[in-house]
Amino acid sequence: MIYVIGTGPGNIEDMTERAKERIKRAKVILGYKTYIRLIEPLLDEKEVIQNGMRGEVERCREAVNQAKKGVDVALVSGGDPGVYAMAGLLLEIVAQEAPEVRVEVIPGVTSANAAAAALGAPLMHDHAYISLSDCLTDWSLIEKRLRLAAEGDFVICLFNPKSHARSEHLTRACKILMEIKSEETPVGIVTHAARDEQVVELTTLMELPKREVSMSSMVIIGNRHTFRFNDFLITPRGYPI
Repeated sequence: MIYVIGTGPGNIEDMTERAKERIKRAKVILGYKTYIRLIEPLLDEKEVIQNGMRGEVERCREAVNQAKKGVDVALVSGGDPGVYAMAGLLLEIVAQEAPEVRVEVIPGVTSANAAAAALGAPLMHDHAYISLSDCLTDWSLIEKRLRLAAEGDFVICLFNPKSHARSEHLTRACKILMEIKSEETPVGIVTHAARDEQVVELTTLMELPKREVSMSSMVIIGNRHTFRFNDFLITPRGYPI
């Protein structure tokens, strides 16, 4: 059995009881080294197999190999395993190479959910997740998705907003969005959401490219009704009050 586990935003307190129980049940734990480090208190006497960035395929294949031996395996990833994480890749490999292997996907709190909680209530209406990483998706398609999400007046959660290798992607994304959205659209930036080092900043779409943003940041861009109240961002659901 392979348990594909979402460890949430990085704080063990925000992991589900089901996730922690499956980690306890597993004999072998596999994951990206950063996520393994964040759950070390749960890993006593476990065999731990970890690797670095871009080792996802090897990680999944090793999980399958371990499961074929009859070992219960926990494949861990941050947030929810089905949101820009390991569940899809693992299931693709199982479907093609080892359909006899059983898989259970255990949900987790996404970085968008954790960031939204820190910001108040920005996701109360329709919203879209868009990753600015073009490692696996052509940038032209990312641009199209940004434009269509803006035209639909979605609240937009930007995953992977900025890295050393993609330092200009966020600026380019903001220019596209400002073709449709107001420059004064409220924006929340939450870095290291739900961790001890969490940083929350409120700004506007026009000012967003000037702010400190990294791969550890979640950027939430409001819709035309989103407004700021003290240190909160609120997107009205539409209730008459």
